[in-house]
Amino acid sequence: MAAAADLRSALDEITSHFQTETAVHVKVVYGSSGNLFQQIQNGAPFDLFFSANSDYPKKLEAASLSVPGTYYEYARGHLVLLTSSTSTLDLQQGLKALLEPSIKRIAIADPGHAPYGQAAVAALKSQGIYDQVSRKIVVGENVAQAASFVISGAADIGIVAKSLAILPSARDRIRFAEIPANEYPPIQQACVLLKSSTKQEPARRFITYIQTPEASKILQRYGFDVPSTKAAQSLQ
Repeated sequence: MAAAADLRSALDEITSHFQTETAVHVKVVYGSSGNLFQQIQNGAPFDLFFSANSDYPKKLEAASLSVPGTYYEYARGHLVLLTSSTSTLDLQQGLKALLEPSIKRIAIADPGHAPYGQAAVAALKSQGIYDQVSRKIVVGENVAQAASFVISGAADIGIVAKSLAILPSARDRIRFAEIPANEYPPIQQACVLLKSSTKQEPARRFITYIQTPEASKILQRYGFDVPSTKAAQSLQ
C-alpha cells in the first residue's frame, strides 16, 4: 500500500488491528502523495493508494488505473501552526504570527507534490502574507519531514497536518494551533484500489475496513474528520 505521510501513525494503528482480525499482512510505504502518484503511473507494484487529496486518486480513476467503484473519500485533514514548546511565538495570532521578525525559517511540505504543502501556500495567500514570508519558507519532501524540521529546531515554525501535531511522542516538544478551515481549500483525502494489484480481494477487504467505526475512531483520534461510518461489512 502507498500512503500519504500524514497518515503514518493512524494507518499503522489501523493496519495492526486489521492484521489481527483478518490475518492479512499489510505493508505500507509512506511518502508525499504526488511522488507516490508518479510511482504508480510508472508501474510501482502497489495494491492500494491512500492519498492526502482527492485529485490524485481521481486522476488514476480517469486514466483507468484504478478498479471502478473503489474510490472512497476516507478522511478530511486539517492544517495547524506548529512550533517548539520553548518558542515564545503567540500562535493565537494565527498565520499573522508568521510576520514576527524573529522567525527565520517556516517549514511546509513541498507544494510541488504534497497536498498539505499546497494547502499551506493557499492559506498564506488567503491571508495576504505569502509574498511577505515566501523567502523564509523551507520545504520538506513530505509533510512529516516538514514537521520534523520544527521538532528538530531546523525551522522556527511550520504549517503541517494536525495528525502530526497531536502525536503522543511529540507532545512535550511542541505547541500547535489550528488554522481556521475557511482559510484554505478542504483537504479531502481519498483512496483507490489499483487495477494492477495482484491481491485485489484482500485489498478490497482493507477498503471495507477503513469504513468501519473502529477505523473511523482511530482516524478521528489523530485529528481527521471522517464520513459517517458505515456498518462493518463482513471481512471474511
